[in-house]
Amino acid sequence: MKRHLPNAVTCLNLLFGCLALTEIFAGRLDNGAWFVAAAAVADFADGLLARALRVSSAIGKDLDSLADMVSFGVVPGAILFKLLATGEAATPPPPIQYLPYVGFLVSIFSALRLAKFNNDTRQTTSFIGLPTPACTLVVASLPLILSHDRFGLHSVVLNPIVLVGLTVLLSGLLVAELPLFALKFKSLRWGDNRRRFIFLLLAAGLLLGLQAAAVPLIVLLYVLLSVPKTAAR
Repeated sequence: MKRHLPNAVTCLNLLFGCLALTEIFAGRLDNGAWFVAAAAVADFADGLLARALRVSSAIGKDLDSLADMVSFGVVPGAILFKLLATGEAATPPPPIQYLPYVGFLVSIFSALRLAKFNNDTRQTTSFIGLPTPACTLVVASLPLILSHDRFGLHSVVLNPIVLVGLTVLLSGLLVAELPLFALKFKSLRWGDNRRRFIFLLLAAGLLLGLQAAAVPLIVLLYVLLSVPKTAAR
């Protein structure tokens, strides 16, 4: 029975991704963002549970990637599509009317990222390229920033140039040859996990102070904290 528990949690990830999509295409992007957060928790929990129970399988690995493709591949593309469509006039002239479809570049590069991860033996203890959940959390934070706009970012978030630029940047980071540390703790010793502890403490502080607006900064912090390790190689 216990060998099926991680897969059950992975299926929860997939379910939350499907629910996010229904909310996004109904125009309730903030609700969709919360389902994305739930999917991210399930995605983290299934790996944690598999390691704790010492169970793993090829089916579990494939199921995880399939669930991730929905929750962290299709979903962010759908959010960017809706945001780009929101930022356009009611009847935009060609070819501007097709601009929202640019958002699905993230979905395409997420698929490439997941396929690369499954076949790259270098990514057993760390990541090469931005993980799809991190990319999706950045995108999912945008509707939450809009619905709780404490810092007057509404015009920035809905600016088509900003959204297209973010889409291209995230797509590039997904497949970049950029080594990034993983949040996997083999022990709780400071020396073994200094980078992880610093990241979690700073991330918690940013979330408390900035709430949803902190998420893009947290992902940027994650990349920057990985740079010293990359440069040392």
